[in-house]
Amino acid sequence: MSRQVFLYDQPERFVAGTVGLPGRRTFFLQASAGSRVTSVALEKTQVAALAERMDELLDEVVRRSGGSAAVPAVAPAEIADTAPLDAPVEEEFRVGTMALAWDGEEECMIVEAQALVELDAESEEDLAEAEERLLQDEENGPPMLRVRLTGLQARAFAKRALEVVNAGRPPCPLCSLPLDPEGHVCPRQNGYRRGA
Repeated sequence: MSRQVFLYDQPERFVAGTVGLPGRRTFFLQASAGSRVTSVALEKTQVAALAERMDELLDEVVRRSGGSAAVPAVAPAEIADTAPLDAPVEEEFRVGTMALAWDGEEECMIVEAQALVELDAESEEDLAEAEERLLQDEENGPPMLRVRLTGLQARAFAKRALEVVNAGRPPCPLCSLPLDPEGHVCPRQNGYRRGA
């Protein structure tokens, strides 16, 4: 079976979003163009890392171009996408590996999210070699979502993604662990239950 690549070149929409209640949310990246929608599941930490790294890369593009690149310093408020994910949210795969690059000739951000794959290996060297072979296999590699974004789209994605990550459960003012709606056992209160 040949590798499945979901390609979106400047999609109408590329967002991070969640399904579920805080504390039990599932995070997704969702790309759409016309009637075609692709949703891939990933961890909250992956969303945060992608958004932070995207902002850093865009800042570097602006710095190196002396401000002449078609990349805004911040995401303009008028293009903010606050709508929920397009329903129904059908997971194509769970993300394992992500890559991020700036194409200087086309002046666009390239985001790649590849499916999580379990590999058997006897040593760490064998595992690293097997991972590299699999990721480079254009014919039989894991499914992948590849999205090309303008600088403006990338800034807007990063801003929303960080807002989604930070919209979870509020932190406990004493220990900074997330508070459940029922409260939590706070280590700073010697194990006494602390209410929300």
